[in-house]
Amino acid sequence: MLRFRMAWMILLSLALPSAMGAAQSAPKTTSGDLASGSWRFIVSGDSRNCGDVVMPAIAAQSRQYKPAFYWHLGDLRAIYAIDEDMAAAARTAGLELKCEGYQRRAWSDFVEDQIAPFGETPFYVGIGNHEVIPPKNEDLFKSQFHDFLDLPVLRAQRMIDNEPSQPEPYYHWIQNGVDFIYLDNAYNFFSEEEVTWLFRRLSDAAYDANIRSLVVGMHEALPDSLADDHGMGGSDDPRGAKTGRMVYQALWNFREKTKKPVYFLASHSHLFLPNIFETDGLKAGGKKPLPGWIAGTAGAERSKKPEGTQPLPGLILDTYGYLLATVAADGTMEVEFKAVTPDDIPQPVKQRYPADFIPWCFASNSRNVPKDPRYLSERCPLPEVDGGAPQKR
Repeated sequence: MLRFRMAWMILLSLALPSAMGAAQSAPKTTSGDLASGSWRFIVSGDSRNCGDVVMPAIAAQSRQYKPAFYWHLGDLRAIYAIDEDMAAAARTAGLELKCEGYQRRAWSDFVEDQIAPFGETPFYVGIGNHEVIPPKNEDLFKSQFHDFLDLPVLRAQRMIDNEPSQPEPYYHWIQNGVDFIYLDNAYNFFSEEEVTWLFRRLSDAAYDANIRSLVVGMHEALPDSLADDHGMGGSDDPRGAKTGRMVYQALWNFREKTKKPVYFLASHSHLFLPNIFETDGLKAGGKKPLPGWIAGTAGAERSKKPEGTQPLPGLILDTYGYLLATVAADGTMEVEFKAVTPDDIPQPVKQRYPADFIPWCFASNSRNVPKDPRYLSERCPLPEVDGGAPQKR
């Protein structure tokens, strides 16, 4: 009973502002030799369009760092249009890919051509907004990727947490003293059930002396970031900003009250951007924002610079790659961006495509250059419901 009452006290305090100052400095970046007790993982998201080219390159190039796992932050395939890599591979095989066949095959293709290249490296799958574009939805995602949402470590963690056996798109696991938490904002907001689940996780992490830090991943960045024009704060649904700010405040208060570092990872914007919460609003009153990064760089059409006049130091555009995270024995984390180039693409991957397709991915798969029409994808019609009215994307 005492633990139950104390847990609820922490839940309430995490959802309310705290006046305590921040003591955490921004992590540095390095790719040097590992210190004793340190280890690495890699992360990125948004692997539609040219992901069947870029993801095998990420797998091949990152092996030198011996990552403990790869974490995908959502948007696996485009769904609303045929991914250019799948269309080009079909063309090489003398076939023509149509929308019905594409949408039926899209997620299986992701498993075969994007997960498989990582071999024995554990692969954690996150849900993004493209996973709920009709005809896909969250239930289909849970069914298709059940085995990945039910990895032994995730299943064991649910048992420890006394949670239902059926996996959800939001999940967590604890590894080497770090609590890794994936949150589902595929519909641009957090459900009440998910927020309640997160507060329970934060309560447990606050009491657990073996947990030294938190790493929180999701698809869309929380509100008020440097990329807010393409994040939860930019959603037309007011629940996005409301629930997103609630989660940010809870994570910020967790760090201030427990002194355990909290790190944030997202994608959705197809670029690399560090220090995403270094905004005037989140620094008001002398607060130290949470350290956070965006890396939607795993193959999707590259984005333009985020809107706004605020400087964006460290921004990298028109570059594919991933985050290399180095975790120290005390749970603190350093992050750097690793670019991949055509030289990193395995030869068997190159052989699946016309000679000019991979150069197209690196030169033309971007909103910052004029479109080369050779590989523009075919858009797919939305399913019709309610007497013929098309569903919204």
